[in-house]
Amino acid sequence: MTDTLMPALLSRDSGEPLADQIFRAVSARIDDKQLRVGSRMPSIRRFAADHGVSPFTVVASYDRLVAQGYLESRRGAGFFVRERAPLNTALRRAGQGAAAVEERALDVVWLIRHMFRQMPGQPSSAAGVLPTAWLDGTGVANALRAVSRQNSSVLLNYAAPQGYAPLREQLQRKLAELEIAAAPDQFVTTLGVTQGLDLVAREFCRPGDTVFVDDPAWFLMFGSFAAMGLKVVGIRRLADGPDLAQLEALAAVHQPRLYIINSVLHNPSSTSLSAAKAFQILRIAERHDITLVEDDIYCDLHPGGAQPATRLAALDQLQRVIYLGGFSKSLAANLRVGFIAASSETVQRLADRKMLATLSTSDLGERVVYKILSEGVYRKHLDRIRARLDAVRPQVLRRAESLGMTLEPAPTAGMFAWADCGRDTNVLAARAMDEGLLLAPGSLFSPDQLPSTKLRLNVAALEDDEAWRGLERVLG
Repeated sequence: MTDTLMPALLSRDSGEPLADQIFRAVSARIDDKQLRVGSRMPSIRRFAADHGVSPFTVVASYDRLVAQGYLESRRGAGFFVRERAPLNTALRRAGQGAAAVEERALDVVWLIRHMFRQMPGQPSSAAGVLPTAWLDGTGVANALRAVSRQNSSVLLNYAAPQGYAPLREQLQRKLAELEIAAAPDQFVTTLGVTQGLDLVAREFCRPGDTVFVDDPAWFLMFGSFAAMGLKVVGIRRLADGPDLAQLEALAAVHQPRLYIINSVLHNPSSTSLSAAKAFQILRIAERHDITLVEDDIYCDLHPGGAQPATRLAALDQLQRVIYLGGFSKSLAANLRVGFIAASSETVQRLADRKMLATLSTSDLGERVVYKILSEGVYRKHLDRIRARLDAVRPQVLRRAESLGMTLEPAPTAGMFAWADCGRDTNVLAARAMDEGLLLAPGSLFSPDQLPSTKLRLNVAALEDDEAWRGLERVLG
């Protein structure tokens, strides 16, 4: 049994904890059916001796394998490989009825359902959107009226599969300001970044392939990728980008097809990629033939100017990088207008896949966004949003620290703060529901879904004193 665990994978020079390496090695072999259900694992003492590690390290890795459903512990008999449930158990529970769903443990679907229950208007501190009062509802309504006065025939037919041509030309100008050169035929519009990620994953991956994500990262894609039969592996996110040593080591092991990354205003920490790390990521991707998918949905919330942001697509010019953007965070979530920028060949493949999935996206929403972008009012709107975030952020951080939360590093831009509460935030989130308060616990932002002391706060949603009183009761 121990020979199949490949001890050569254990490295004391990689920077990855040995317990994590053991977990990864054993779980990969269980996923690949190299260790059969019901097989008995080596005893803790035997494993430690065979692999030159301490018993405490083996205990930590075995406990994690049990928690993740890979092993089961039988009193007096040892550890055995068990049949593992899918990553996102919510997918299997979809048809069980409202009562059963309400009783389940915290998961991604639980959080999203409750976020939608609290919309529209003032979002909860767990939501990933700005308050509607911060957005330009009048501007969107005026643009919608102007578009509706156009020739009605354009509103009644299917749109072009690649997207509204004038909008793609406007996107060309937008990306040029970010030093990303892309012709109009290098864009395909999508129903937000969510559909963009789905199209890219379906085009580039097949069941059994591995996809890298940041850890922590935007939680919705974990269950989506798992439903496609993909293996989701997290790369530790640090203050200036991913842990490069871990990225290199895991790339050699897993040979991932994609790495999805927020370069700018990472969700949930609001940190951004350093230029030095960006260059190294591109080198690692080239060595291991990884396609990089840069999710830049928070692009317009970054101040730029004296604080320039480094984007992989600007360094790579869309050769190995696929760039995703949209307007749901800064303009209107209900318009569902996003886009993918990539090489012409890749965009054509994605446009074909989009046709197979939805034929086309809404021409109406794309025309509305084009009108807003092309008339120059969008820049002033963004200036107001960034100024308002800058005004409220320091107050939110001070109040969070006064409640015992730690913020390292403290965000200087964006809408999120990644706060360490010093205790299991799943427990806090469950307690908060009794207060009518929705929290986003850190466990949901990791593909491992393990308990976490971290909590994502939406600074724009914490101007209300009542929300802080609720937080104080929960944390007290």
